[in-house]
Amino acid sequence: MSDSPAEQARQATVPDTAAGRRFDAVLAELFPEFSRSRLSEWIKSGDVLLDGVPARPRDPVRGGEIATLHAVMETQTHAEPEDIPLNVLYEDEHLFVIDKPVGLVVHPGAGNPSGTLVNALLFRDPSLSALPRAGIVHRLDKDTSGVMVVARTLQAQTALVEQLSERQVHRQYLAVVVGALVAGGTADAPIDRHPRDRLRMGVRDDGKEAITHYRLRDRFRAHTALECRLETGRTHQIRVHMAHLRHPIVGDPLYGGALKLPKGASEELVAALRGFKRQALHAETLEFVHPMTGQPLRNSAVVPADMQHLIKVLREDSEAFAERERGRDRR
Repeated sequence: MSDSPAEQARQATVPDTAAGRRFDAVLAELFPEFSRSRLSEWIKSGDVLLDGVPARPRDPVRGGEIATLHAVMETQTHAEPEDIPLNVLYEDEHLFVIDKPVGLVVHPGAGNPSGTLVNALLFRDPSLSALPRAGIVHRLDKDTSGVMVVARTLQAQTALVEQLSERQVHRQYLAVVVGALVAGGTADAPIDRHPRDRLRMGVRDDGKEAITHYRLRDRFRAHTALECRLETGRTHQIRVHMAHLRHPIVGDPLYGGALKLPKGASEELVAALRGFKRQALHAETLEFVHPMTGQPLRNSAVVPADMQHLIKVLREDSEAFAERERGRDRR
């Protein structure tokens, strides 16, 4: 095999302390920038050699052997770079942390072949085309705003995905839901694809584990601002869990149901609720350990203006209603 920009030969010596362990497990420690599944595929395809000869993933090592990896870094992301502005909260050679705006689709697809976050990332850093999903570690729905982390190297991406899978990433959201909750709690209900509507997810007994913790941030007359923390990261998780609890997110086009207006709502509140055409959900804070330095990183994104206005109007409506009630009590 000849080296080229797409093919890199790497070598490492198996430590003597690894004697007797499986080849694939040791290889994952020697080359932590690659996922275990990818390394296993390369072993099986003969792209990883142990002292110059192929080996099986389960073969034990003796210690002292030379592991040679021919890493074929083919283009993973097929999308065109586009000059789309990004609000970057943090940046170094290993990762980006960005504040995704409302309306920006993360991945190109049949309905959105361009104008996505991936297109914007490839313009900012063309080398991301060699990474799976252009370095994206987790996603936000099109109309959910807020903090996302994007890896710039395979090693960083692998480490961040591992942190997510081990539930070591703190993901805090702000949501405005229908109904005046009296206390926080935990939604522990499995989620999977809806059995009839393929665009929706739903709570299902045979679904994947999904856990959302929530607490009161602000309580209004007929709505509540919640601080939600994801323990798992299923598609539409907060939206599905809140709807399951019969407190759907305001404006949610998939799970929100019919618009409900509080009795005696002001014209401003009616206009705000009728005009809010997306889920009132914002990824507020993301906290994780930097995959290379080991230092904690915490980034927060300012709540978008439309949600700030909605919360302001809800608060004013609640205060006006309370004042009217006090006036009745004095009579």
